[in-house]
Amino acid sequence: MSAVVKPHSSVPKGSPRPSPAALNAAAASFAALTARLDYLNAEDTEQVRRAYRFADEAHLGQLRNSGEPYITHPIAVAAQCAEWKLDAQALMAALLHDAIEDCGVTKPELIERFGAPVAELVDGLTKLDKLQFNTREENQAESFRKMLLAMARDVRVILVKLADRTHNMRTLDDAPREKWARIAGETLEIYAPIAHRLGLNQTYRELQELSFRHLRPWRYAILAKAVSKARGRRRDLIQKVQRELESTFTAAGMVVRIAGREKTLYSIYQKMEEKHLSFAQVTDIYGFRIIVPNVIACYTGLGILHQMYKPLPGKFKDHIAIAKLNGYQSLHTTLVGPSGVSVEFQLRTEAMHVVAESGVAAHWLYKAAEPNATGADRLGTKWLQSLLDIQHETRDAAEFWDHVKVDLFPDAVYVFTPKSQIMALPRGATVVDFAYAIHSRIGDHTSAARINGDQVPLRTELKNGDVVEVITAPVSTPNPAWLGFVRTGRARSKIRHYLKTLAHAESEGLGEKLLAQALRAEGLGTLPSAEPENQVIWEKLLRFTGSRTRAELLTDIGLGKRIASIVAKRLMALLAERGEKPDALLLSRERFTAQETVSQGAVTLDGSENSSVRFALCCRPIPGDGIVGYLGHGEGLVVHTDACGVGQRLHYKDSERFFAVEWADDPVRAFETGIVVTVRNDKGVLARVAATLATAEADITHVEMADETPQESTDMRFVIAVRDTTHLESVLRAVKRTPSVLSASRTVPAP
Repeated sequence: MSAVVKPHSSVPKGSPRPSPAALNAAAASFAALTARLDYLNAEDTEQVRRAYRFADEAHLGQLRNSGEPYITHPIAVAAQCAEWKLDAQALMAALLHDAIEDCGVTKPELIERFGAPVAELVDGLTKLDKLQFNTREENQAESFRKMLLAMARDVRVILVKLADRTHNMRTLDDAPREKWARIAGETLEIYAPIAHRLGLNQTYRELQELSFRHLRPWRYAILAKAVSKARGRRRDLIQKVQRELESTFTAAGMVVRIAGREKTLYSIYQKMEEKHLSFAQVTDIYGFRIIVPNVIACYTGLGILHQMYKPLPGKFKDHIAIAKLNGYQSLHTTLVGPSGVSVEFQLRTEAMHVVAESGVAAHWLYKAAEPNATGADRLGTKWLQSLLDIQHETRDAAEFWDHVKVDLFPDAVYVFTPKSQIMALPRGATVVDFAYAIHSRIGDHTSAARINGDQVPLRTELKNGDVVEVITAPVSTPNPAWLGFVRTGRARSKIRHYLKTLAHAESEGLGEKLLAQALRAEGLGTLPSAEPENQVIWEKLLRFTGSRTRAELLTDIGLGKRIASIVAKRLMALLAERGEKPDALLLSRERFTAQETVSQGAVTLDGSENSSVRFALCCRPIPGDGIVGYLGHGEGLVVHTDACGVGQRLHYKDSERFFAVEWADDPVRAFETGIVVTVRNDKGVLARVAATLATAEADITHVEMADETPQESTDMRFVIAVRDTTHLESVLRAVKRTPSVLSASRTVPAP
């Protein structure tokens, strides 16, 4: 977990062993830690001391890049946790957090010495370095998945991790320069947003600043110099505002604490980048934070401020009435101060200030009123619990991490349900995100929506204050196109889960058809049922294929992960052991009628197969064409025309994956095919061709024209939906009769 640790198996070559002075420094740093543990009782303090002694012994001989004994890092992490007043178990985990990963200590050993809760915390913080992954990204994704799930169960995991990352970033100067970009980039992209999500604003700002300094050292130095100069120029102004504030609040009889607030370098840099401003154009570098006794005093103080200075329109935000997602509460207002300079003011109570700086960690400082409420619940960080929902539906680590990263962006919009319940969603969230935030069933059956009483498309982005009404219908189901615009990880994972479940159900049906037909080629008329008398046969077959259930085996056949003919041969061998013999008449008939190009009977297609069967885009087969089916690896059955060059090349390489397919007598829908129409470049020719196609009952799904200098003639390429080859021929005849059309023909795939 430690970003700046050297190899741990031994002291690095050429590095001296820790000197007595260095060891004394480590002991002194632990003494400094114990001085912060005054909020723990004697028994808890002794437990922390035991964890320190164990960690000190485990890390003996290991050095950090700075040459300090390695134990100074766990002590620093524990010190940060002590600042947040975390309990003894979290402090012990902080001291032991690298023990499993870097020292070969096992989880059972930690359970035996320090108890299961501490061992679980340490395990949640341990990367998966011992497993084999194909790429660094895959390892990172799986490690984050493990940590985030541990965090969803116990928020202390992420607090210790953030303390660990903060100390590593503070000491990143000691790490090799080539590691700076990776570690700082990861911190800025992942850990800083997590800190913000959990309301740890002080840690959030520090991680951003440290990442910025190591990612963009030159820009950081220039901005730091500019801010320092501006601070000198505006010192008089700031002091004047502070004096005026103190005298005005004293005259009003209010006891307040006033503190100056300076915008961080990274937030200045972000503002300059996003709004294309020069440094001189960033006006809110300085501000004031006013801590007042109670909530009523916040609003009273706001009135006093607005009497002192003129407020800027649209720059007032009430985060007390509507708290941020991470529990943050304050009143924000921007006023025009002396000399016309804009100054931002924040008003909050002492309790709000603790939550604003420490977020979820504030739970240990200010115990919740309800004894059973966790810090996460009290501060409204439902995001933690949503991780478990997403995990339940997303088995792939990279996909899980993709969902979580989507939810890490801190900006939020606040909207209302028709019953005036307020809901917070990420900025850019759509109606579909809103529907899934209410309940997954509502999301799955969303058919339309109204915002502020007006009908709107489902992809409409929500704005602050919108009243959103979702209209559902029992027949509505999630559309794959929704994945293109939904904003929340919850909505994305629910939609993907539904589509995968649907695809698997369809693939199971296709797999059953393919296996039944493969069995016919082996002389068995029907697939053995799942009745108890066939249970032993199916169990042996499942062991042979490595599948867990009959449904999983059939799904794998439908998805092309298993070859039906191989499974059928094995099944026939198992039936033969039981004394069953193939039907000689059926076997003869199947072999006699078998086509040369395929080894099984034909699958009938009528267009209702959805995701389990795909029609190849290279040749776009339609009813009336001769067709063959290719069982792709993990992609279901892909149908090609028998003349398609791509299909012929696949057959040459992989003939056992080909199945005979045939059209049903009455297909249930139209099928797409391509046509090319050569026309003279006359005025309105496209409109005439389109009108002809519409009259011939051919729907246009795509049109493309040659992107070249205007010439006497040009090709227009259409994708149209037709019933069959007979319908296509009548469409082409009608197009050829259209004025200005020189020729029209079906698009022929490359050989």
